[in-house]
Amino acid sequence: MQVKPTHVLNAAGVTGRPNVDWCETHQVETIRANVIGCLNLADVTNEHGIHMTYYGTGCIFSYDDAHKMGPGHRGFTESDLPNFTGSYYSHTKAMVENLLTSYPNVLTLRVRMPIVADLLYPRNFVTKIIKYERIIDIPNSMTVLDELIPYSVTMAERKLTGILNFTNPGAVSHNEILELYKEYIDEEFSWTNFSVEEQAKVIVAPRSNNLLETGRIEGEFPEILGIRESLIKYVFEPAARDKATVKAAVRAMRAEARNASV
Repeated sequence: MQVKPTHVLNAAGVTGRPNVDWCETHQVETIRANVIGCLNLADVTNEHGIHMTYYGTGCIFSYDDAHKMGPGHRGFTESDLPNFTGSYYSHTKAMVENLLTSYPNVLTLRVRMPIVADLLYPRNFVTKIIKYERIIDIPNSMTVLDELIPYSVTMAERKLTGILNFTNPGAVSHNEILELYKEYIDEEFSWTNFSVEEQAKVIVAPRSNNLLETGRIEGEFPEILGIRESLIKYVFEPAARDKATVKAAVRAMRAEARNASV
């Protein structure tokens, strides 16, 4: 090897454009990126004694009778087996997570609905929901990357392995996020909700909704913020410092989305 890395951080994979429905009709490409590519890297790093951190997904679970939606109910732990393969994307991710458990050098991080500070970044979960006038409203575990990415580097340095639910503690709903946007950025912001059944009419593959338990990451980083607090500190307070610019850009983005749907 020309270089001798001690750690590899693997964030490669496909979710599809404009969304995971793309994977339904591009299954070979999805396998190549999400399964074969990931396993090749895990195998090579293992052969050379290199630690690999894999940014996977927690979108392999769905609320069920043992994990009900709402306060007071238990979430899915690192030892729970995936119960959601409704989309081809989730199918490949569940498959590769299982296979990676055979590699002693790999830490798999279950990312969910990743969020960044830039409210105009198209892959930001918050951007996705403020873009549209009608959304569903379901509480979910989510990952504020601005807070958690530095933790992942520390975990790699500590050479943690196995599976870790890589989300902020707690759950937050779509409406709760939009209420924060309205409070911090645009007091005139409005939206309406539609049901999961109505959503199913405009998407190809079902979507994952769940709560992940965060005991392991809290044990490593007791200072981790709950999801609402993290959203305020890392997303909405920074955006509010340039409120007028953000508000104008989001309104333009929503108008473009509205015109595209006509």
